[in-house]
Amino acid sequence: MRLSRETLDALPPDVARCGYDRQAQGIGIVHFGIGAFHRAHQAWYTDRAMEAGERDWAICGLSLRSPTVAEQLVPQDGLYTLTERAGSEARTRVIGAVREVLFAQQDAEAAIGRIAAPECRIVSFTVTEKGYCRAEGGGLDFARAQTSFYPLLGEALSRRAAEELPGVTLLSCDNLAGNGAVLHGLMRQWLTAQVPEAVAWFDAHCSAPSTMVDRIVPRTTDEDLQALNERLGLDDRGAVFTERFSQWVIEDDFAAGRPRWEDLGVQMVADVAPYEAAKLRMLNGAHSLLAYCGLRAGHTFVHEAAADSGLRRLARELMIAEAMPSLAAAPGQDLEAYAQDLLARFADPALRHRLDQIAMDGTQKIPQRWLDTVDWHHARGHAPAAIREAFDAWCWHLADGRWVDDPAGEKLVVALADGGKGGLLDVCFGGGDAAPLWPDHAHLRPVFEAG
Repeated sequence: MRLSRETLDALPPDVARCGYDRQAQGIGIVHFGIGAFHRAHQAWYTDRAMEAGERDWAICGLSLRSPTVAEQLVPQDGLYTLTERAGSEARTRVIGAVREVLFAQQDAEAAIGRIAAPECRIVSFTVTEKGYCRAEGGGLDFARAQTSFYPLLGEALSRRAAEELPGVTLLSCDNLAGNGAVLHGLMRQWLTAQVPEAVAWFDAHCSAPSTMVDRIVPRTTDEDLQALNERLGLDDRGAVFTERFSQWVIEDDFAAGRPRWEDLGVQMVADVAPYEAAKLRMLNGAHSLLAYCGLRAGHTFVHEAAADSGLRRLARELMIAEAMPSLAAAPGQDLEAYAQDLLARFADPALRHRLDQIAMDGTQKIPQRWLDTVDWHHARGHAPAAIREAFDAWCWHLADGRWVDDPAGEKLVVALADGGKGGLLDVCFGGGDAAPLWPDHAHLRPVFEAG
């Protein structure tokens, strides 16, 4: 039997479940990109907020690229289990926050209607860095944006403006520096070009706070599902698995209210930047180092790379010797303790986080994970050795080709084949005929030429 409203009572007693009336909860959040991370993070927090008495914050999840999540969750009434792992221990809870899942390519009008409805107060996003469709130089790539969230959201906001409805909060939960400001600026460009009559309403009534999200959510495997379903006695095709640690830091700037997430450990702050920079440069930077260096060393999972003494030393050097000095910590933010906690999290074999999953989309990730740190040191006459080693491992990764999954992957592989590392540096930092991928960091090219 599939997990669903009708089969909840068949679950074993050690599986926790939501105690609120899901059907009585209005849909207050529409989320673009309802993948595993959202289900293990924002939906988990929102589920517990409604368990604590918050009302009308149920989620409508929108899938942009594939019907898979809808096929997983619609037959289950939006229900799925979240299993937190630590060492040999695991605890499982049924998450009830997701009331509806739509595949936007088939259900575009329904998706627009959900955002345009007065009940919608937050539109949130986990669409990955490439989902924002930024052009070289930072503006919006309108051709690529046609296949992302912009047309649906733009039409919905246009309808809200025409009906003089309250604004909504656009809540980016992706790993982008200043993600709220980035999202606001790109969405405003879309509206200016496509529905200019909505721009004044958008400026006056909508907000886009920045956030920092942190939870390791490995890709669910068939083996994970089989073991879980045997334990549950039910078939849960939307299950997610994660670590026990979770962090969410949000700039407290909401247009139309929000759940009391802070009662569940969410940090509501005036400035997210110190937390965001530390996460990008330390956690994500070390993750990418372990991914490329670990694959080159023959490892498959993060915990294997973290157990490799040479790679663990490199990751620690990147975090403590290279990233930490470039950061301005917030009051009470202990960056050295954060680094030690990260090394312990990376080493947990229970998570089985694949290195090739982290290695995806390198061109979208490397600037904020490595190059901002390199920029800080370069201005002081230093060249971070660990990041240079990681960059060389990325070059190896591209030349090897087995795991390359990147918007610019074909261009990078061809550049390496035709011109070696110099050709790759032309594509990334400039020097050839085409515009570079990373124009804001073009001055760093000598650092990597010398590496």
